[in-house]
Amino acid sequence: MSVPQKNKKAIEWNEVKQRLETARIAIEHIWAPTADETKRVLEERAHALAREPARTEVEDEWIEVVEFTLAHERYAVASEHVREVYPLEELTPLPCTPSFVLGIINLRGEILSIIDFKEFFDLPKKGLTDLNKVIVLESEGMMFGIVADAIGGVRRIPRTDIQPSLPTLTGIREDYLQGVTAERMVVLDAEKLLHDEKLIVQEQAG
Repeated sequence: MSVPQKNKKAIEWNEVKQRLETARIAIEHIWAPTADETKRVLEERAHALAREPARTEVEDEWIEVVEFTLAHERYAVASEHVREVYPLEELTPLPCTPSFVLGIINLRGEILSIIDFKEFFDLPKKGLTDLNKVIVLESEGMMFGIVADAIGGVRRIPRTDIQPSLPTLTGIREDYLQGVTAERMVVLDAEKLLHDEKLIVQEQAG
């Protein structure tokens, strides 16, 4: 017994052509925006570019620093001059160098001089331990490490918070001072330290 076949619906070719034409117009619209849309996009880009200097100015109002402690006092240096923080390990003393030059370490194949800022700044001394860290400072090919008792972390502070020296900050520390915050954190001038002749001579020693 034969099974009756269902009636097949005839294809409406005109409807198919209309749908294809609608799809073509939509695709062309995506890839070819109107003159008004093009003008709007260009204006938005121009406004965005005009805002870039404003954002830069806002960024310039802040300074990112690495905070650390020396003899129970808080210090900081601009993070742009900090290459890395490294544990104080395998320190080799150098003969015939000033007392603030602790020695050298091998930092992944690079020989790095280590400076004791407590000695350099005439701060209270205490012995080295495995808790001490080396902050590696670098600028324009000059590089050395400074010993920190502890690392406080990275933070951003407004430049307006950095005020001139305190009366208690006298002597050699004042020579390398960028400023002091309201929280009495001493911000050192890393650029000046890295280009100081006394430290450059010792960096080249040995």
